[in-house]
Amino acid sequence: MAISNGFVLPAIASDPDAFKVPLQLLGGFILTLWALELVDILLLRGQLNRLGIRPRRLIGLRGILFAPLLHGNLAHLAANTIPLAVLGWLIMLNGLNTFLLVTAVVWLVSGVGAWLLGGTNTMHLGASGLVFGYFGFLLLRGYFEQSFSAIAIAVLVGLLYGSMIWGVLPIHRGKSWQSHLFGFVGGGIVARYLPELQEAFTQSL
Repeated sequence: MAISNGFVLPAIASDPDAFKVPLQLLGGFILTLWALELVDILLLRGQLNRLGIRPRRLIGLRGILFAPLLHGNLAHLAANTIPLAVLGWLIMLNGLNTFLLVTAVVWLVSGVGAWLLGGTNTMHLGASGLVFGYFGFLLLRGYFEQSFSAIAIAVLVGLLYGSMIWGVLPIHRGKSWQSHLFGFVGGGIVARYLPELQEAFTQSL
């Protein structure tokens, strides 16, 4: 089966209904993050954060699943919300399946990287790994796809969020550069192998 791997701006622009499901999915995910954080702060006194990634500890493996849903505080979540929404939406211009594929790969690669290389006795949580993965995908997809729309989006993302790249380096105390780095790597993997991954994803449905 042939699969188009170009950004589908014209198709979405000509079909207003194509906005509905992506908006509902992305908006619902972000609302879920806020709901979880408010419940954790107001009712659970931060107990959910125990489900974050604990590097190289068996119990910490569960954090690979839960960590992107949890945040240290409202300021942490607020810092992730806008780039998550903007970059996630730009990926959705390439189709809902692509967004789900990028999210799944980045979620896994970012979490595994933090579990393997995170500092001893540290806790890693937050959606910043996803943010860096979306950032990496959009930047590198322009290079690998070489279409006008993909390059234009890569340039836009670079202008808006180019300074994020420093977040993959261990220069900010208290921030999970491991999650950032491996999130970016995960996004790059999908950018490089998008057609093959799309075909495998489609055949598995």
